[in-house]
Amino acid sequence: MDQNPCKLFFVALFCLLILSPPVSGQLDYKFYDSTCPNLTYIVRKTVWSAIANDTRIAASLLRLHFHDCFVNGCDGSLLLDDTTTFTGEKNASPNKKSARGFEVIDTIKANLEKACPSTVSCADILTLVAREAVYLAGGQYFFWAVPLGRRDGTTASQSAANEQLPSPFEPLENITSKFTSKGLDIKDLVLLSGAHTIGFAQCFTFKPRLFDFAESGKPDPTLDVSLLQKLQSVCPNQADSDTKLAPLDPVSSDKFDNSYYTNLVNNSGLLQSDQALMGNNKTASLVAYYSKFPYFFSKDFGASMVKMANIGVLTGQSGEIRKNCRVVN
Repeated sequence: MDQNPCKLFFVALFCLLILSPPVSGQLDYKFYDSTCPNLTYIVRKTVWSAIANDTRIAASLLRLHFHDCFVNGCDGSLLLDDTTTFTGEKNASPNKKSARGFEVIDTIKANLEKACPSTVSCADILTLVAREAVYLAGGQYFFWAVPLGRRDGTTASQSAANEQLPSPFEPLENITSKFTSKGLDIKDLVLLSGAHTIGFAQCFTFKPRLFDFAESGKPDPTLDVSLLQKLQSVCPNQADSDTKLAPLDPVSSDKFDNSYYTNLVNNSGLLQSDQALMGNNKTASLVAYYSKFPYFFSKDFGASMVKMANIGVLTGQSGEIRKNCRVVN
């Protein structure tokens, strides 16, 4: 991890603001410049502290943003606790006992309410936190300008989360359909999957590949033998190993880089949904490209993140600015 989080930050920010493309709708790269000028500093300081305390949290924070945007848009709905009027998304199957980092968001929101009350949305906090997590785990090349101005939704849906979030057990065709339904394409799918260069997965999400692939009674024949043996040791074929953890990228699990793609080329993807990218000509070609050109991965990843962060946003007078990200005002 970069030992000086502010090094080159302002130079990178200046260059990216100058070079950033125009944003459609009412999002703006300078949205909070006058109303909350210390926003980026407050977010960055808290995320840096969280990662210094727990390197896994970088991946968890990035995942929160993805899981928020894919369920009825980037509106902070994932952060809402259950109420008497709706059952929220935190306990949906893709999030239950796996989504984490909510306390980091709470801390940032509390600090922002002191600095600039009722100004910054929880949806924008998630967007910025994801960018900072990647930057701090990957370095100066993994930084992109973020258009802001999202507002927070006033409801959440557990059923929508169960239906709309991609699953590691789904075939590539199904996952592709879920991406295209959000206005994202095959290239975005490959790039955003690259987020699996950091973080860990619970054994139950990939254990069928180790012992009973496609109900064959045998391991997945495409899985590298050396990796298979290591994973079978970490995740023995018994129920009490289901929640044990294995790195999504065993080469550099704490560093945001392009080794995820190299792993796929070498048949060492952890999740079946990841390795499946090598089974389609279009996605396999993109995987091979990003495995060879880390600079273009960093550049294109940021562009796909901005694209994802524009899914179903609320702006203007829609929604609200929550004072507490866990509850509607």
